Amino acid sequence: MDTTLTKQNSIQEGIKSRLKSGNACCHSVQNLLSSMLLYKNLKIKIYRTIILPVVLYGCETWSLTLREENRLRVFVNRVLRGIFGAERDEVTGEWRKLHNEELNDLYCLPNIVRVMESRRMRWAGHVARMGGEEWRIQGFGGEN
Repeated sequence: MDTTLTKQNSIQEGIKSRLKSGNACCHSVQNLLSSMLLYKNLKIKIYRTIILPVVLYGCETWSLTLREENRLRVFVNRVLRGIFGAERDEVTGEWRKLHNEELNDLYCLPNIVRVMESRRMRWAGHVARMGGEEWRIQGFGGEN
């Protein structure tokens, strides 16, 4: 997938496409994520190894706005709610969805924005070590 910039230097369409692919991937493993037979740790591994790489493909070049960060967080929270399921309210005894803070407590790993930042820094390190004119050619899709 190529990243396409608009006149306003926005990659919003690319992120929409990645989220759409992530939704399709999530749907394809939905029976595993909602299974009561699998441990939650295994479900998180499925999320981290199958779904997250699909969504974050090419994220090293993304420059996110708060709106796009929010869209990514909403996607992740929806997947995590599917993994962790609902919780019975202690007071009323009714089932309810987990709040974002509760999801963050249960999912102890870095959030999606932190993962993107670390990937962007790692990629910047590779580019810095290239030296010379080579980074400009590869960074803008030219020939070597």
